[in-house]
Amino acid sequence: MTKITFLLLLLIGANAFAQTEINWMTWEEMVAQREKDSVKKKVYIDLYTDWCGWCKKMDASTFKDPTVVQYMNDKYYPVKFDAERMDTIVFNGHTFTSSDPGFVKTNPKGRGKTHYFAYSLLDGAMSYPSYALLDENLTRIAVYPGFKTPEELIGILVFFGANQYQQYHNYLNKSWNEAMKQQKLNSGK
Repeated sequence: MTKITFLLLLLIGANAFAQTEINWMTWEEMVAQREKDSVKKKVYIDLYTDWCGWCKKMDASTFKDPTVVQYMNDKYYPVKFDAERMDTIVFNGHTFTSSDPGFVKTNPKGRGKTHYFAYSLLDGAMSYPSYALLDENLTRIAVYPGFKTPEELIGILVFFGANQYQQYHNYLNKSWNEAMKQQKLNSGK
């Protein structure tokens, strides 16, 4: 009976300390945290705007899922990035600003001007919400547009967080090289 009580208390205690929300950071906070950490994580950037309804739905549903919260906080530096912010970011020797620094919104719920950092991350395909994943060296490895269910997002997070994308890349390269080799043999060269 004592062992069962102890296990029950242990489980209740573990759930009491479970993370209930993603520890979102600004870009600047992420940079500062990376400098402190001896082991770097990948970066997950949520590119959103204030007027984006699907962004709000992600915040209210997918980003509240306990599995998403736990995995995101454990494996990534989670960054919230307003794609219409007005300040300046210096990254990789480049200075990124708003596309129209003098722009003032006349309606707080209206659209603003795109920040060039968001534009660069998304290769100009401005769609919200969108997500950019950077590896431990801050090299972009993937971009995903659109609303994601918890199941879809966990699949993405695990694929990149566990470095499965590297094995997949190696598999594709090997397959491509074998196909090219076979094509050369078949063409007589």
